[in-house]
Amino acid sequence: MSTAYQQLLDATLRHLEDLQGRGVRFVPVSAVTLANLAQAPPVPATPPAPAMPPTRPAPPVRAAAQAPAPTELFAAPASAAVTPVRPSLDPAAKAEAMRELRERALVCVKCPNLASARKNVVFGVGNFHAQLMFVGEAPGADEDAQGEPFVGPAGQLLTKIIQTMGLSREQVYIANILKCRPDTPGQSFGNRKPTPDEMKTCIPYLHSQIDIIQPRVLVALGGVAIEGLLGKSGITRLRGQWETYRGIPLMPTFHPSYLLRSTSPRDKRLVWEDMLQVMERLEMPISEKMRGFFLSRGG
Repeated sequence: MSTAYQQLLDATLRHLEDLQGRGVRFVPVSAVTLANLAQAPPVPATPPAPAMPPTRPAPPVRAAAQAPAPTELFAAPASAAVTPVRPSLDPAAKAEAMRELRERALVCVKCPNLASARKNVVFGVGNFHAQLMFVGEAPGADEDAQGEPFVGPAGQLLTKIIQTMGLSREQVYIANILKCRPDTPGQSFGNRKPTPDEMKTCIPYLHSQIDIIQPRVLVALGGVAIEGLLGKSGITRLRGQWETYRGIPLMPTFHPSYLLRSTSPRDKRLVWEDMLQVMERLEMPISEKMRGFFLSRGG
């Protein structure tokens, strides 16, 4: 059995054990996946015997670290630094996997208070093959009404930022940690911050989206998104500094709603500097006009 196949098998078993620990009893599997699982694992060719090296004193042998017991797999929190094994998917497989994931999210009732208050599940929007993925915290009232992330005033500003980068919403993917708007009992308007338990419950959907899309770069929008993804606080200190999430470079930056409230052109310039770093990481063309954007406006 090849090393890659064994790694994939181990990752699958860990994922199923995690689902079992969360109380999940059934996992939907497509007919295509079942057919692939029925195939025998690849058998590597037997390599030729290596030539015997000259005799020399053997170096001291270090004991190999033991694998964690099954109970430790349930107790340990998911690490953002661990790179999951993600087999490359063809376009048809990506579309099918995303369709199945979306169907599960649309009927999710793991958070009864959110499920009873929502108008729509806000799953995500964009290109399944995108190199760039934006992650926010949770839908607001406009997103809940339309069933699409970032469509209100903050979303319109995010769209302008994406277009200034030379892209469109159709070329990137946009999602939130929470797929439902946080309920606001007793409030006629406004939003509230998602709780840590709500984000922990819902984030497996985002993990699956990331694993299906396999973007080259992630952008976390705002302090709440950073807390939900990395467990870190202090967006002012963290923004502009590369992090890693599920083996993918992640750029923290200010949320567009913060820019709408801010009266300082400097904050807009800082976000643009973050986007320039993203463009450089993606090897996108950057003109001198792009680099000087906001400077001529006193930012």
